[in-house]
Amino acid sequence: MLAWLAYLTVAVVWGSTYFAIALGLESFTPYGMVAARFSVASVLALGLGRLRRESWPPPREAGHLMVVGALLLGGSNALVSWAELHVSSGLAAILAALVPLWLAVFSMAKEPLGPKGWAGIVLGIGGVAVLVWPGGGLRIHMGGLAAMVAAPFIWAWGTLHGKHFVHGGGLLTNVGIQMLTAAVIGLAAAPFTGGFLRGPVTHKALGAIVYLALFGSLLAFSAYIYLAKAWPPAKMGTYAYLNPLVAVLLGSLILHEAFGPREILGMAIILAAVALVQLREKSVSKT
Repeated sequence: MLAWLAYLTVAVVWGSTYFAIALGLESFTPYGMVAARFSVASVLALGLGRLRRESWPPPREAGHLMVVGALLLGGSNALVSWAELHVSSGLAAILAALVPLWLAVFSMAKEPLGPKGWAGIVLGIGGVAVLVWPGGGLRIHMGGLAAMVAAPFIWAWGTLHGKHFVHGGGLLTNVGIQMLTAAVIGLAAAPFTGGFLRGPVTHKALGAIVYLALFGSLLAFSAYIYLAKAWPPAKMGTYAYLNPLVAVLLGSLILHEAFGPREILGMAIILAAVALVQLREKSVSKT
């Protein structure tokens, strides 16, 4: 039950963070946003870890935690933020649905997907293709598209690195170390990538940063790290198929991004893909 709650948290909250990133970019640069949200979230996570008297990770694993933080948050998340300067928040979330594919490819030697699992992966990619096929309502920028293809690859690689090499330390303490690493990267990179701000700090942008720090980072990222340990990679990664449901709806309702028959069809295909991968996991567990 705890794993399912973590899964739903990641699916719903991270679906909304694409919308929050779009709001934050009204004032902050991509690395300015990384620096701001993860500075706040890392201090909170480490502080809560101390209050809970969590154990520190072994010294040999601290380096691996920093690698994971650099890949997931300082790399992949920063690419998503930059991509949203050029593509809609809905399209960014949809392309992030490639995460389960890379998780499956990287882990297939130890955890084979089986026919249903691969069918779900292929169907999920098909749903993405429906949404990004030329002529659709969603705006496409080749640089943003390239960033959103690279981001899931880096995210999947970093996730499995942490799953394989990090076994000790408390959850919030480990999350805090990863987010602190990203904050340092953001603080170091921002001056060389356009500074910290793109314009005056608005109430909407500031509110977005607070939401990203508290919910997108502290809550949902902690749930994700827990889920990565609790579930097989392919099953856990299907959260990325559900994020677009939230992202596209929010983008359509509030940011007036495209949402029509094509988007509805793509979402339906993606949901069917999630069901296939989840049913595959259930059948495997019974054998």
